Amino acid sequence: MTEIRHNWTKEEILEIYNKPLMELLYEAATVHREHHDPNMVQVSTLLSIKTGGCPEDCGYCPQAARYHTDIEGNDLMTVPHVKAQALRAKASGSSRVCMGAAWRNVKDGPEFDQVLEMVRTINKLEMEVCCTLGMITENQAQRLAEAGLYAYNHNLDTSEEYYKEVISTRGYEDRLQTIDNVRKTNVTVCSGGIIGMGEKLEDRAGMLVALSTLSPQPESVPINALVAVEGTPMEEEKPVEIWDMIRMVATTRIIMPQTQVRLSAGRTQMSREGQAMCFFAGANSIFAGDKLLTTPNPDVNEDMEMFKMLGLNPQKPFVKKAQPDSVDAEKSKFKPLGEKPKWSRPGHTIEKNESAKELAKKAKTV
Repeated sequence: MTEIRHNWTKEEILEIYNKPLMELLYEAATVHREHHDPNMVQVSTLLSIKTGGCPEDCGYCPQAARYHTDIEGNDLMTVPHVKAQALRAKASGSSRVCMGAAWRNVKDGPEFDQVLEMVRTINKLEMEVCCTLGMITENQAQRLAEAGLYAYNHNLDTSEEYYKEVISTRGYEDRLQTIDNVRKTNVTVCSGGIIGMGEKLEDRAGMLVALSTLSPQPESVPINALVAVEGTPMEEEKPVEIWDMIRMVATTRIIMPQTQVRLSAGRTQMSREGQAMCFFAGANSIFAGDKLLTTPNPDVNEDMEMFKMLGLNPQKPFVKKAQPDSVDAEKSKFKPLGEKPKWSRPGHTIEKNESAKELAKKAKTV
């Protein structure tokens, strides 16, 4: 059985990434079969429960309020609406619902209480529940865990060095602190990143160093290909080559053997053959549905046809970890503390982000 290491170096990871492709694929597929059923892939549904209006300046994100991207925003969904969407996802083969809200960080109050009720509702449908809500405190993580949350997603996005070229409104240490807060509960960690943002190979390796040296390693690592949206600072970035995705998936699989590697954003640009090679290299999860928050995604029926063609089976819920219990709100041990944590605002400026913001201002005045 492959050893789980927490001391990977950037040089070691680059050496793996740059191996001859056939050798890399063979090694990754071998590791994958040691720890996972190679014919089992989890199908998850990503649901944007609150869209647009985010105060952050992430250069890749169409939900940032400061950019002009024609994203139609919406207020927080109701619990019945979310339940209906979850039932629809379950009927189409999903075993996991991931709820995303365009927030900088969670704030105690009625909206967070509503999200907690969504978590309880979906967990009682016997589906894994994942949330991505921005930065959270330890107490907020405990409240989510108590509600029955299975996983919390908080991506590192890229290396710590390149992060400063992507986002200026929060610091890398805040990402790590949020993951640490989640780790103090029984909730699993989902954390990965995006390639194709103009980063170097060293930055991809740097991100994998940061993830693989966490102890324990994240239970889930999404690998996203940038979807360049008009109006964002990264609208001119060229699509990621499929070979880059395959190498990134394979490298992630080798250095994090037990992790579920999630083939995430950018699948609409990938052929079935390309996706098949990603599965062979160790990807064992996809997001289904017509959208990933706000960007296009393959139709679920197309994915099921692909699964049939490749002999893949959807993974059932709670295979990797037992279903958590849900504690009703009135019996909750953890109460809102009205915290006002001082998450960092580094304060530097990113030229292309500022340019996109200025263009958005002009567009709004026309």
